[in-house]
Amino acid sequence: MAIHKDDVINLDIDEIPKQWYNIAADLPVPLPPPLHPGTMQPATAEDLAAIFPPSIVRQEMSTEQYIDIPEEVRDAYVMLNRPSPLYRAKRLEQYLKTPAKIYFKREDLSPGGSHKPNSAIPQTYFNMIDGTEHLTTETGAGQWGSALSLSCAHFGLDCKVFMVRVSYDQKPFRRLIMETYGGKVYASPSKETEYGRKMLAEDPNNPGSLGIAISEAIEMCVSQKNTKYALGSVANHVMLHQTVIGQEVIKQLEKIDTVPDYMIACAGGGSNLAGFTFPMLRKKIKGEIETEFLAVEPSSVPSLTKGEYRYDFGDTAGMTPLFKMYTLGHDFIPSSIHAGGLRYHGMSPAVSLAKDLGYIKAISYDQHQTFEAALTFARTEGIIPAPESSHAIRAAIDKALEAKQSGEEKVIVFNLSGHGLLDMGGYAKYINGEI
Repeated sequence: MAIHKDDVINLDIDEIPKQWYNIAADLPVPLPPPLHPGTMQPATAEDLAAIFPPSIVRQEMSTEQYIDIPEEVRDAYVMLNRPSPLYRAKRLEQYLKTPAKIYFKREDLSPGGSHKPNSAIPQTYFNMIDGTEHLTTETGAGQWGSALSLSCAHFGLDCKVFMVRVSYDQKPFRRLIMETYGGKVYASPSKETEYGRKMLAEDPNNPGSLGIAISEAIEMCVSQKNTKYALGSVANHVMLHQTVIGQEVIKQLEKIDTVPDYMIACAGGGSNLAGFTFPMLRKKIKGEIETEFLAVEPSSVPSLTKGEYRYDFGDTAGMTPLFKMYTLGHDFIPSSIHAGGLRYHGMSPAVSLAKDLGYIKAISYDQHQTFEAALTFARTEGIIPAPESSHAIRAAIDKALEAKQSGEEKVIVFNLSGHGLLDMGGYAKYINGEI
């Protein structure tokens, strides 16, 4: 199989985006505002300032189409392997005997192992310049906690991470990565907060959830001086930061004069899906392309495919503002799947609105289907994907097989949002027939 120059599409460092893209400027209806949990009125900047620094609050509430990326952040992006390459999965195509062309964006190459540093770096930077000394956060699979711990080490802030207990137990090396970068990690629910102690009193074996971990992180945030909260997904400013991915993809596809038929990403809270698709989705909103955008989620946490589109809390305790989103209910406790980063009860308000307007479609798979796809990808392309990313791979394979049946040469592009090298416990259980 001959290697072609278009099989790996790279960008130069000076092609790292200079601005973040804000889809709120282009959606045909305004994003529904978050609601104050006490008054049920739209939350103000002052309300959000209790947990976020002023710079982040301005981004969260902005409707500007583009927001400049500080040079200090762009410099740090270089450290994170930006710009990241776009690969063609030729061996996977050959294995599937499909006429489809399959491309994947390699967000797995960052030091943190995923796309998460794209937002951790700017969030930590803006907290630093606004005078924050301590950051609290939650993490599911550990990718976001790793990214924020890395970013805090880079900018000199203290970092405390509440890691969902089931992932804390399943993924000990993720915890060690956070600790290596200087982060302090607690298994959530924990004994460090009043809400964590309440959860443990009700069920000492509570496996935890991202909603519970968020509640603990916010409780610690509001009870300590010079402390703010950093969020790994869901919020509009996180979607904004992640659009460096999709802007790079547009440039890379332009280099090979290609418009994708499908853009696919896994979906938990929405960060990598939004970052990967929103810049291209702008073209669809304007009627310039017919690309289909596909969000892929676990069948055990089907917020987009089976959730309700309504206002709900972002955390389990009901401490956050209420967001209008697809939700399974803020007290939903997901099953202990290995794709810990997708175990969230709700979906980003921006992603939710795009889905409600018909711009994004959603599909779900179970663990057997996604691990099967992960092994196929590993054995053809040589890359072991994160269980989360394997959802996107499963959908890409299915679309490629549809193209095989129809004989059409479709172009499929998916986001490889993280590596699975610290998820081998899950792989072992699948290979040994224990899942």
